[in-house]
Amino acid sequence: MSKNEDPEMQKMVNPPSDQSSGNEKGSPSSNSLKAIYSCALYSFCSVSMVLVNKSLASSYNHLIEGDLNVLLVVFQAIVAVIAVEFSKKMGWVEYPSFSLKTAKQWAPVNLFFCGMLFTGMASLQHNSVPMVTIFKNITNIVVTAGDYYFFGSRTESLVLAAFGIMLAGAIFAAKNDVAFSSIGLFWMITNCATTAGYILYMKFATKTVKLSKFGMVFYNNVLCTVFLLPCTIFNGEFSIFMNTEAIHTFDYFSKNTFAGFVGFFLNFASLNCVANTGATTYAIVGSLTKVPTAILGWFLFDAIITPQTWFFIAVSMCGGFLYSYAKIRSSRNAKKSTK
Repeated sequence: MSKNEDPEMQKMVNPPSDQSSGNEKGSPSSNSLKAIYSCALYSFCSVSMVLVNKSLASSYNHLIEGDLNVLLVVFQAIVAVIAVEFSKKMGWVEYPSFSLKTAKQWAPVNLFFCGMLFTGMASLQHNSVPMVTIFKNITNIVVTAGDYYFFGSRTESLVLAAFGIMLAGAIFAAKNDVAFSSIGLFWMITNCATTAGYILYMKFATKTVKLSKFGMVFYNNVLCTVFLLPCTIFNGEFSIFMNTEAIHTFDYFSKNTFAGFVGFFLNFASLNCVANTGATTYAIVGSLTKVPTAILGWFLFDAIITPQTWFFIAVSMCGGFLYSYAKIRSSRNAKKSTK
């Protein structure tokens, strides 16, 4: 590999070489298809998860005094564990039995995830949605810097320009709604750090922990349950659930079970996307999924989209197109440099 070749970009669209067949394992075209497929699967699962949870919230939140955000994550994690264990029993997937040593190796991923979840909820309590959106775009830049520092993934100027366009669009769309407070800024910075840590450490773990993708899904959800279930007891969510008889229905449990299955596929899609593309691409795809999510939310749930939001959607799409073009161009340049 040449010095200037970006391993992450090498996996994006890249024409096959003359010496290798397009169907040959590990060929450029095979890597390209894996990268495109993993990004598409992650986008689909991410959008589906948001819409499923939005449907749950719009159907039952009026019956609950408070919220059950963390408890729902725990419930969905339990469903995911059952799903992956059932798949293993049926012989559809294979991974080793539970090992404390492997759990310790994977634990930092979940600690970052739990931190990301908690700080994300805290930041929404103390900041406006536009402020959160701006920091989400800043997180992408932090991930790119960490990807370069820890993994040596070089980022071209066009990629940075795409980030800049998306960040500028978010700031412009939110300029009349952004409000600063010291506690809000603290939680946003903490959320930025834990989100970047989660994405970057997940990339490290997928390369170093000797597990199949489904084994990673298993440990991810087992540890998620272990770490977050006590939190639901301390923050009162478990008590709220037990005392709210209106949601003790078959309909509520069936919808949460379905959400758990969607979460199971999202877990797999996230790990697959990071492994087949990289931390930077995973972060930017996660940001771009806000576009179809906002449009589908407007269509399915009659959500209000302001002119500022439409503007941000347009800018995000432009930034996404520029990012895709930069990836394709970099892949081709890297291939030419090796000839």
